[in-house]
Amino acid sequence: MQYLLPKTLPDFSQAAILVIGDIMMDRYWFGDACRVSPEAPVPIVNINNTDDRPGGAGNVALNISALGGQAILLGITGNDEAANLLAEQLSAANVQHDFCRVDSLSTIIKLRVISRRQQLLRLDFEKKLSANDETLIKRYKQYLKQVNLVALSDYNKGTLANPQLLIQLARQANVPVLVDPKGADFSIYKHANFITPNFKEFEAIVGPCNSEQEIIEKGRALLSNYQIDALLVTRGEDGMTLIDQQDSTHLPAYAREVVDVTGAGDTVIAVLGTAVAAGASLPIAAALANLAAALAVSKVGAATVSTPELQVSLSNSTNFTTGIVNEEQLIQAVKQAKAQGKKIVFTNGCFDILHAGHVLCLQMAKQLGDYLIVAVNTDESVQKLKGPSRPINHLQHRMIVLAGLGVVDWVVPFNDNTPERLLHLIQPDLLVKGGEYQLHEVVGADIVRAYGGEVRLLGDKISSSTSIINRMADATTAPVDMAVGDD
Repeated sequence: MQYLLPKTLPDFSQAAILVIGDIMMDRYWFGDACRVSPEAPVPIVNINNTDDRPGGAGNVALNISALGGQAILLGITGNDEAANLLAEQLSAANVQHDFCRVDSLSTIIKLRVISRRQQLLRLDFEKKLSANDETLIKRYKQYLKQVNLVALSDYNKGTLANPQLLIQLARQANVPVLVDPKGADFSIYKHANFITPNFKEFEAIVGPCNSEQEIIEKGRALLSNYQIDALLVTRGEDGMTLIDQQDSTHLPAYAREVVDVTGAGDTVIAVLGTAVAAGASLPIAAALANLAAALAVSKVGAATVSTPELQVSLSNSTNFTTGIVNEEQLIQAVKQAKAQGKKIVFTNGCFDILHAGHVLCLQMAKQLGDYLIVAVNTDESVQKLKGPSRPINHLQHRMIVLAGLGVVDWVVPFNDNTPERLLHLIQPDLLVKGGEYQLHEVVGADIVRAYGGEVRLLGDKISSSTSIINRMADATTAPVDMAVGDD
């Protein structure tokens, strides 16, 4: 089934969410790494800035508040300076918080050393959390009366020692439960309404999945086994897959440069939960979570996504079933589009350095149909076609640029020398190529004509990646090497 993003966001102020889970501090040390230590082959980082932020369940609550929802945070901390700082930051962000402070514990701290937006090192300061269950449950029961959704943020640190009891109490109070799970035993989340495992966590439960259909079938078996209503599998660069017992849909990842995946799962559960609690359908909530995740991973560290950011991205987005896809996802998407009577346009190439000729051709191609597919040669196939010095830009970079163009709907990589196999599988209505070709030179033209499709040549030859590279041959830049430190 194909779902559309809403034109406007839900009224997030209607969401009142109790977040219970593992609370920690995310600490960041930023600096320049320009030397290698003489004592060991490690970079020397000259720290010039530090930052402390609520992490784990705290980051979930921050994301809810950033959207305009009402967040109540319940969890375990030490009775220490880190907990005091977390309390101050959460209060400043309008997050109601209730810490079960334990004198014998230290608040969990995750310290990351970052240079030039790259994480060099992470140091964890933690012990298994534990508190008086009766105290935690008593407070939990009180807050259930004030909320319309519960989010369990499980980092396997000990706060959620008995998630089954929390789920049962919430269901008895008619409050839906959303779980960001952890570990290799999902029976502890039985009867939850929704769960959001990442793909590694999902496969740890159901076993290896080698196809989209296998993901759906094993996902439905998981739902049935644990009597869970729906599951959203987050899959990194492969997007997300939403599954319930009646339907499923794939949400391709948006074309953005990934800077840091820290806290992306927190953003997903926060946006999904806030949207559902505000009255959005689960498919719409999942679409918004997918959009928010793309924003979150483009930032350094565990970051929040605000309503204005989400609204701007929403305004610039189209149907969320478009984007970078794998072959099987593309086949399913094309079947859905054809069932609706949509016209499919296909083109292919290396697209090593995107230039005006490419853009013009793609714009003209889009005007010929409803959906435009761009099949991109993998790095290996580019080398076979162009030589060992190509491509200049790696596959993921080339696909991100293409998917970022408003006229391109689906970008798919292919490793064959020609697109003929893809054409057999997809059977687009039109195959288009640039004006530098003659019709008899278009690979796959006979395949498309054989099933009744059309082949078109578009535009004139404005330039080529090869000619651009040749003109740039004399413009070289020398790499900057790290010097060995002297102290």
